[in-house]
Amino acid sequence: MTEGTKNIVVTIDGPAGAGKSTVARAAAARIGLPYLDTGALYRAAALKLKQAGIAPEEGERITGALSSIDIELLPDGRITACGEDVTKAIRTPEVDRIVSAYAARGEVREALISIQRAQAANGLVADGRDMGTVVFPDAELKIFLTASAEERARRRCLERRAKGEEADYDVVLKEVNERDHYDMTREIAPLRPAPGCIILDSSDMDAEAVTDVIASLAGEFMEQNRR
Repeated sequence: MTEGTKNIVVTIDGPAGAGKSTVARAAAARIGLPYLDTGALYRAAALKLKQAGIAPEEGERITGALSSIDIELLPDGRITACGEDVTKAIRTPEVDRIVSAYAARGEVREALISIQRAQAANGLVADGRDMGTVVFPDAELKIFLTASAEERARRRCLERRAKGEEADYDVVLKEVNERDHYDMTREIAPLRPAPGCIILDSSDMDAEAVTDVIASLAGEFMEQNRR
């Protein structure tokens, strides 16, 4: 971070498979801000609740369980839950399928929102689905990163196959469309562009090109707001 510049908050929201996490990490490094992996927080919470046998609709049990689940994002990018490293465990197809149902619960969002906001004192780059609308509504730069469902399904297939996992395109495309519908129609913090955000369609852009755009926008804002 250049001395004398404002430590800004940059939010990157968008649907599953748009490349938010990849771009947010790269943009944070380029800009010189911490990266907040909000998706990892929700995935860790969903994983531990599922392991505890608590269904998404069991609101009271969720509140009680989360009060005793200590989730921590480590500086090196790993995430722990109750002292257990769950970095790899939260990036599985099983967690992909369950995370939206838990993330839609007000009890889960309430438990995690304070953790997220506490990280913003020195500025940050955060990605998710309600970063610009709910968690950081006053963020200086808000991005809504999207891509066609077909392109997002293609990317998800490549990711899974690179890990040695099975990935049928038609099945993954169906999952992507179902996830979009669920995220956009859920009652609490539905997925939508934040007021004043910049919409980026990455269907024909690679991660580096998207990172370039976001880093340039952040740089312009910080330059204009030097003390």
